[in-house]
Amino acid sequence: MVLDIAAFIALLFAVVGYTYGRITGSISGLGTVPKIMANGIIPVAPVIVLFFAAAQFLAYFEWTGLGSVITVEGANLLQKLDAPDLVVLIIVITAIAILNLMISSGTAMWSILAPILVPMMMYIGQNPEATLAAFMIGDSATGPVTPMNAYFVLAVGYIQQYRKSAGIGTVISFALPLSFAILIAWSALFALWYLLGVPLGPGGYLY
Repeated sequence: MVLDIAAFIALLFAVVGYTYGRITGSISGLGTVPKIMANGIIPVAPVIVLFFAAAQFLAYFEWTGLGSVITVEGANLLQKLDAPDLVVLIIVITAIAILNLMISSGTAMWSILAPILVPMMMYIGQNPEATLAAFMIGDSATGPVTPMNAYFVLAVGYIQQYRKSAGIGTVISFALPLSFAILIAWSALFALWYLLGVPLGPGGYLY
């Protein structure tokens, strides 16, 4: 028998929250619980809509089998461009950083792009280690500035404790300069690492 741990976690939080509310007087009875739950959903409703649209995109992307087509066509395009490998990797970093604004989960995005990106880069003679490093740099830079991030709502809530008028734009305006700085710094370090030919780890040669 498989037990769903999510149900136990939800029940635990429900019991603890209701008990706390009764003790502090913020909950007068069971009739007030649905209203409190609805008020809690209102701030995250726009993010839920974005998650729904992203989920539909991921499902259709997998169903259509575009991954194989993009892999082959992308590899042919890279071979025609005949650009230096480092330039191609910088392009990959930039593309991942932009795509990360729509698909914030690094695990989900890697599971989608890995079957496309890794073979496509291998077709032009690039090691998977370098491709993974480029992916991680792009993925880490723009995560804080996308509303698709699961922790974005928490950040908005924390800021609203000190600035009631804060919203999504406030968080983005604070985090955007840091994201650009991280992207530039990591890309420069990666370029230096690549040019020096230093392995990423035991056996993790960039080329």
